Amino acid sequence: MRAACSHNLDMAIPLPHLLHPMVAVAPAPAPPSPVTAPSQDELKRVAAHRAVEQVESGMVLGLGTGSTAAHALDRIGDLILRGELRDIVGIPTSEWAAARAASAGIPLTDLNAHPVIDLSIDGADEVDPALNLVKGRGGSLLREKMVEGASRRFVVIVDESKLVPRLGASGLAVPVEVIPFGWPLTLRRLQNLFDGVPGFNLKLRTAATNAKASTFCENWSDLEPFVTDNKNYIVDLFFENGIHGDLNRISDEILRITGVVEHGMFLGLASSVIVAQKEGIVVINKEGISNGI
Repeated sequence: MRAACSHNLDMAIPLPHLLHPMVAVAPAPAPPSPVTAPSQDELKRVAAHRAVEQVESGMVLGLGTGSTAAHALDRIGDLILRGELRDIVGIPTSEWAAARAASAGIPLTDLNAHPVIDLSIDGADEVDPALNLVKGRGGSLLREKMVEGASRRFVVIVDESKLVPRLGASGLAVPVEVIPFGWPLTLRRLQNLFDGVPGFNLKLRTAATNAKASTFCENWSDLEPFVTDNKNYIVDLFFENGIHGDLNRISDEILRITGVVEHGMFLGLASSVIVAQKEGIVVINKEGISNGI
């Protein structure tokens, strides 16, 4: 009997290991995805949208030029389309800005109809600690300065790469708009003005020049000149270590040269600068840093 019982038990449970419950093994957690740093264009968009928060219905706006200002124009147009902004008119700082604003649905006007502007929003090529700017590497410095100089407030939007210890310190162009007539003479007078400044160079901007990336090049004399919206030329100044000295005095000396129309140093015009950094937004007013998020 005992042997029979033993035999029956073995037959009833052919796989005795199944008496133990199966334990589900959780898959190993996937390694955390690396955090991708925001691109320069994403930083520009964040800063532009922050600036547009200052726009109110009924305002006359100065509409900037360039890749950073494009984000502001698109945002303003979107808010108009959604009915969140009403009775807005804009004064463009270039033919490009006029076309971009019109395509975004922003009604346009001019300085003749509105000689005082409530708010201008634009980018900058350089910003120094005193909120002085270099602008105009895109070629629109004259109209930009006219519009932004007529503004009650001028908000500048940049990413952190545009912050410099002094104007010209990026090694890129500080533009000067000149009339085409006699431009070689004007160029020589600009050369003489900065004669003896270490690392100084200048050149006539050509149609093939990328002023946001170029440095001094000798092979420009036979190329077609770049022509501004005002049918003028641009002479680009390069300072190896930035511009040293009294900026207002240097500005006056440049403007006293016959043939010079305007330069790209915007001194004392910015009300505030919105800087998009990887860590967040920082707003700098003339009194200093106001906040960061």
